Amino acid sequence: MSVALTRRAFIASMPIALAGCVSGLRQPVPAAAIPVAPQIPDFYRQMYGPIYNEPFPIGAVDLTGLDPRYYRQEVFYATPEPTGTIVVDTAARYLYLVGENSRALRYGVGVGLEGLAFEGVGVIQRKAMWPSWRPTTSMIAREPERYGPLADGMPPGPMNPLGSRALYLYRNGVDTLFRIHGSMEVASIGRSVSSGCIRLLNQDVIDLYGRVPIGSRVVVVQQGGAFPV
Repeated sequence: MSVALTRRAFIASMPIALAGCVSGLRQPVPAAAIPVAPQIPDFYRQMYGPIYNEPFPIGAVDLTGLDPRYYRQEVFYATPEPTGTIVVDTAARYLYLVGENSRALRYGVGVGLEGLAFEGVGVIQRKAMWPSWRPTTSMIAREPERYGPLADGMPPGPMNPLGSRALYLYRNGVDTLFRIHGSMEVASIGRSVSSGCIRLLNQDVIDLYGRVPIGSRVVVVQQGGAFPV
């Protein structure tokens, strides 16, 4: 074998040898393997955009952290309940505002422990914009270090657990302590949370608040519960 041939063979082998040296470096990822961010329609971006005409600012919702099935939307919903009734399905994490012709406006909700303590039929007897809040006796007993200092109440504002609006459920004229209220915690929607009742995003609870008057019927269905008639 000639010296020249040996040199040519050596040069020809260089790309393979060098490739072996850099095998630990990050290689280009094929375009098909790069995850594509979900395309969120402008309709929903506007629906959950910032709100400026409130006593306290409400920021836009990061919809990348919310399952699309929990976006506010009109759906088919067959129910014996009359138009204007609110139906809360705690197991499915949905709140329905019953409309006409088997249609309903559906909102995604988060369900707290207090939200699991009521089942059946009640009436909205009070509504409040930017309500104040105080923890219940059971909440203070369950987490005294967290809620004990708030026993005298918490003023309205962005950090208030009731958010921008609250609907208060009564039965036979007595406050059930069941609340439908706002929240800025996107991650809690569609999930079970440690405290609170039925929470909606602030944009959604403002929408609901404007649609339901005092005296509206509310039906709360728990896991495995029968639908009230």
